[in-house]
Amino acid sequence: MNFDELKECTRCGSDACYRQEVTKDISIEMCYGCGFQSNSLMKKGNEFFNDQSETLPELYKALMDEEEETGKVWMPSTINVEDKGMVFADGNNKDNWKWGAVKAVNLTNEEIESKRYPEDQTVKMDMANIQHFDSEKGFMDALEVIGFYED
Repeated sequence: MNFDELKECTRCGSDACYRQEVTKDISIEMCYGCGFQSNSLMKKGNEFFNDQSETLPELYKALMDEEEETGKVWMPSTINVEDKGMVFADGNNKDNWKWGAVKAVNLTNEEIESKRYPEDQTVKMDMANIQHFDSEKGFMDALEVIGFYED
């Protein structure tokens, strides 16, 4: 029986934590208050956690939080909406980071003709015009920049 619910985030206390039960044993949590995510498999020593950790950027590893009571690990989210933009943790280290928001822009004819992009790609992320928002509390503002809440 799968279900979705909005609940209080056990990491930051926000009331904007979306929880989805995937199976009886697996659930996913995405907090729109702090921008961090977790799931029932994200525990240190778990094979899933180890596999995920291998591919993460160093900043994401440094920002991971482990809940004392449950051992569940939270990490920053990356939101990528192809035709709108991307939101991600951006910075040098745990003490110096912010949420980055970049809008998607259409590829120019020159870029398409250059063959640097896959044939079916029509947009790219505009990294030259990145906007930064204070860590954690700025996540929803960053999502607004890319039009995440718009249809």
